[in-house]
Amino acid sequence: MADSKNEVQDIVCYSPFMITTNGIWQGDNPLNYSLPLLILQVMLVVIATRIFVFILKPIRQPRVIAEILGGILLGPSVLGRNKTFADAVFPLRSVMVIETMANVGLLYFLFLVGVEMDVSSLRRVGRKAVAIAIAAFPVLARILAELKLVNTEIGRVALSSALINDMCSWILLAIAIAVSEHEKPTFASLMVLLSSVAFVAFHIFIVKPAIFWIIRKTPEGVMISGFMTDFIGTHSVFGAFVFGMTIPHGPLALALVEKLEDFVSGLLLPLFFAISGLKTNIALVTGFFTWGTLILLVVLACIGKIAGTIIAAVYYQMSLTEGAALGLLMNTKGLVEVILLNIGRDSKLLDEGSFAIMVIMTVLMTAIIVPGISAIYKPSSKGFISYKRRTIQMSKKDAEFRVLVCIHTPRNVPTMINLLEASNPTKKSPICIYVLHLVELSGRTSALLIVHNSTRPDHPALNRTRAQSDHIINAFENYEQHADHVSVQPLTAISPYSTMHEDICNLAEDKRVAFIIIPFHKQQTVDGGMEVTNMAFRTVNQNVLANAPCSVGILVDRGLNGSNRMAADQVCHNVAVLFFGGPDDREALSYGWRMSEHQGISLTVMRFVPGEDIVGPRMNPSQNQDEPRILTVETDEDTEKQLDEKLINWFMESHANDDSIIYIEKMVNNGEETVAAIRSLGDVHGLFIVGRGQGMISPLTAGLTDWSECPELGAIGDLLASSDFVATASVMVVQQYIGAGSEGDWLGTPDGTTLTNEEFVNQISYHSTPPKGHTVFNTEHL
Repeated sequence: MADSKNEVQDIVCYSPFMITTNGIWQGDNPLNYSLPLLILQVMLVVIATRIFVFILKPIRQPRVIAEILGGILLGPSVLGRNKTFADAVFPLRSVMVIETMANVGLLYFLFLVGVEMDVSSLRRVGRKAVAIAIAAFPVLARILAELKLVNTEIGRVALSSALINDMCSWILLAIAIAVSEHEKPTFASLMVLLSSVAFVAFHIFIVKPAIFWIIRKTPEGVMISGFMTDFIGTHSVFGAFVFGMTIPHGPLALALVEKLEDFVSGLLLPLFFAISGLKTNIALVTGFFTWGTLILLVVLACIGKIAGTIIAAVYYQMSLTEGAALGLLMNTKGLVEVILLNIGRDSKLLDEGSFAIMVIMTVLMTAIIVPGISAIYKPSSKGFISYKRRTIQMSKKDAEFRVLVCIHTPRNVPTMINLLEASNPTKKSPICIYVLHLVELSGRTSALLIVHNSTRPDHPALNRTRAQSDHIINAFENYEQHADHVSVQPLTAISPYSTMHEDICNLAEDKRVAFIIIPFHKQQTVDGGMEVTNMAFRTVNQNVLANAPCSVGILVDRGLNGSNRMAADQVCHNVAVLFFGGPDDREALSYGWRMSEHQGISLTVMRFVPGEDIVGPRMNPSQNQDEPRILTVETDEDTEKQLDEKLINWFMESHANDDSIIYIEKMVNNGEETVAAIRSLGDVHGLFIVGRGQGMISPLTAGLTDWSECPELGAIGDLLASSDFVATASVMVVQQYIGAGSEGDWLGTPDGTTLTNEEFVNQISYHSTPPKGHTVFNTEHL
């Protein structure tokens, strides 16, 4: 009898003809075959997930919520309640196949988590992160990226806390799996734990030194590690995670993430979360008392974590708001929780009802994070108080000049480098350049800001984006090596064009830069015309102008003496500043002033003054008086005129005996005469610097805005950038930062001190004419 039982247990039924179908025309039902059924199941999971992603996008929920809800939709809670649908699409015989595929996706995702996990970052955050470590790393990383908090202090603390939590969780998970296999600890359990420790040591001391060779020769290392941990009795994902952590950070890790992330995160991983949703039967959670208890548990769990986090945050001198925000972030539930729930269900530690309750709790506790953070924590509110040198005019002449240079394509690089060299880096005032390569988000689940290290890649680029980044980085590093008093920090921002300005502005404020340079959305054609590169670039520029925390310059690139590598003594540019008056023009003159200190720069300043019978410039009354960027009708026009006069005379006094400076005053009566005066400068200049002139309407530019193509450049900037204006010179259109409150009233002086408008006006005696004895300055009438 025992023999017959053994024979029955050893019987395996398998038909090789049940994998693929011969088609409906042969009378086959495709759903009776494993491959067509698997394809249909994957399609339904992806479609259901994408539907929930679209629905939840306005409230910025993480993808894990959409993936679990997609599984719940297809499972016994909703569509699976229909027995016909459940038996046809998700029959019991197909469960093993789809769960195997889902676990393969989980295997590779945990490998990617290990690759992206930088343990060295713990040293930079220290005990603060250890005290708060109660979150899920992968999901939290995507929530922080969605909230634009990755590069903030609170984001770094939260990620480091989650990193510690996940490392501890995987260790405890390995122990729990080893113990759960047996009702009480045995010799086998001890051997599982010892084998796991030996496995980790093997990867640290044997695998890691040889990891480059292994990856080059066989990309199957993930599967090998997973098999080894399954073989010794630990969950296979533990092996994949450890193997990922042994991959050194650098080009190799970035290449692995880039190759695997789209397929794993976009297709395989949703299957795992959807399987958890398919196993969840919400119908088992019945009764008002049960739901009330569930909600109470969620509230108490959240309050407990928030309270504990606030205590730890206050102890480390963080604000209550930051502590509460961290507490919400620490409620994030992720892979570890879902894996534990599945293990508990498979081990019969959780019944179907308890499993459903725990899954609902996981979804609810993670879903409240983004709305809660958005309500109580405003990262922008901490800004605009941390630094005051937000303009070129306010920057000290004996201090570091910080510039954020935005690059779309390598074509922007040569002129940008020559412009920066012409900006006169000196020992007293070196230039710190943050080079930001702007890349449209495509294929990733969340935006990303990459800080590149100084080491150059030792491998060929894997795609066009990486090749462009390498080209840009190499060009600026080459410039840094051959230039004096210049430091370069390359970065890459990967985000949608609609929010790209947020990355630019946040980085500018975080790095405390005084000037942002962004490329114009048009480029010069062979015949000298201007064609649109990408209209999305224009939207980015407009958003930056409206939200920048410092001064902004839009560079219309028509070449600036071509070469992308010039020594300091080789620089030779003729620069012209067109001055009409107002804060933007003062900023333009300040930039030209800085350039004029360079021995290779010849500067021409053309000031336009109204004729005898013309009414002076007036402010635009249609502007919103609450807008901090725009001057309003309440602004004292006489003070503005005096500020212009003082800066001009200050500039003239500082360069009274400098033959490389030419000052010209043009009296004009209308826009037509203004255009004629600009044309009279000829084509000897390689760069025009003009103010945007926002908030002012002047008779000197009357009529020029009637056919304006790009109002964001202002009347004069649009004229110089248009294809109709025959010119080969590049154009820099400058907008000066004018902040809210008293900060907008600050003005810089040539000796580096800072004065308010009133102090600036009253400090120097009024000069109605240029200094006597100067032969370079002249006044002309039209």
